[in-house]
Amino acid sequence: MNWSLFAVIYIIAGTVTTGVVIIGTLIMGFDEIAHMQIAVAVGALASIPVTMFFAKKIGNITGDEEGYEA
Repeated sequence: MNWSLFAVIYIIAGTVTTGVVIIGTLIMGFDEIAHMQIAVAVGALASIPVTMFFAKKIGNITGDEEGYEA
């Protein structure tokens, strides 16, 4: 796996997924700090499979699936 591509996609997907989970948590009325911390953890963990999916798809398209070689 191309880890530099994975890192870039994780930065974007992690932010978006965590933001969606936090907004959903606030809409449901869970507005205490403990709920926000759980929402951040869930969002960060949920974005890992999403990141792996898109990193593999982009790696297959660009031909860099075997990894980055300097």
